[in-house]
Amino acid sequence: MSDTAVQFVFPNERDIPAWQHRHTAGEVPGFWPYGLDELRHYTDALTATSSAEPSRASVLRSRLRDRLAPPRRAHGPEAPNGAVRHLGLTWDENAARRMSINQPVEEMYSGVIWVTDILARGGEIGTMRQVLRRMNGLWVISRGQQDAVQRLVGEDGPPVGFFRFGVDEAFFTPAPAAERPLVLSVGGDRDRDTATLFAALALVHERSPHTEIVVQTSSALTPPDGVRTLPRVSHRELAALYARASVVAIATRENLHASGMTVSLEAMATARPVVMTRTPGIEDYVFDGETGYLTPVGDPAVLAARVLELLADPALAATFGAAGRRAVEQGLTTSHMVRELAALTGLRYRDPAPAPDAGVRAARL
Repeated sequence: MSDTAVQFVFPNERDIPAWQHRHTAGEVPGFWPYGLDELRHYTDALTATSSAEPSRASVLRSRLRDRLAPPRRAHGPEAPNGAVRHLGLTWDENAARRMSINQPVEEMYSGVIWVTDILARGGEIGTMRQVLRRMNGLWVISRGQQDAVQRLVGEDGPPVGFFRFGVDEAFFTPAPAAERPLVLSVGGDRDRDTATLFAALALVHERSPHTEIVVQTSSALTPPDGVRTLPRVSHRELAALYARASVVAIATRENLHASGMTVSLEAMATARPVVMTRTPGIEDYVFDGETGYLTPVGDPAVLAARVLELLADPALAATFGAAGRRAVEQGLTTSHMVRELAALTGLRYRDPAPAPDAGVRAARL
């Protein structure tokens, strides 16, 4: 019997059984999102649980439970001798709220992604501070957030760790040089700067009209001449687009959570150079002048100039791409990330681990 039981809580919307089926069919990276199934190397009792948005009744029960027995954070990851540790983990603060209300366990850990930028822009976070203070530990995958999260939970709150995100390097694999020039941009999270991106790509088209330009975005902004937009692509289609690309360009507004890190790593894993906005924490992923270029926030002229430089110098683009692939292999894979997550939560490596379909299971609550 394992001395540690780990429950990873995903939002219902993730539909983990369907994800696992798609992974088996070769359609998505990782048996679980973000490769978190690799936690099976650190426990033989690993479960993925789906959690719905808490009902009003669940919230009221949670409040009553807290009044009767106020939650206490453990001081460390060690369980008493002979006891089984029960860990609950979530990827972000919204899932942490669901876990803390619907299925709290003795020890709870969560990542933090969105709350710091909401606060920085004067937004309201409701009860999120209390949710995060209930955790035994927190982590961020952007160094730019670490101090902000620690200030939010207070000196007497849970510790806040940092580790880098990782990519599935077996799904996104190195591709030979592009047959024709193609600039690719991918992503539509709340901090993408589509206006700056389109302005930059208009300059690229003007100065290099033979270059194909493809942007995957949900933005309602009208793309400039020469730019083809796609509303959505599958992971397999995305991998094929990276393989066709000469340069991957990403524009973001000022943010702390390193918006665009996923796309940058997928591009680097495919041996493609990246040109993107410099924001706090992104230097841990894209190495300026080595795996790509980092450019000022809101500056389409510099973004376009760097893209055009790489289009004009395929040898430099290939050098950056190869360096990006090496950087991924040496420290930016999902295995590297899960190892750091395990260390933060006090899990120890166990070998050998069972195959994913035998060693992990998914439940829906």
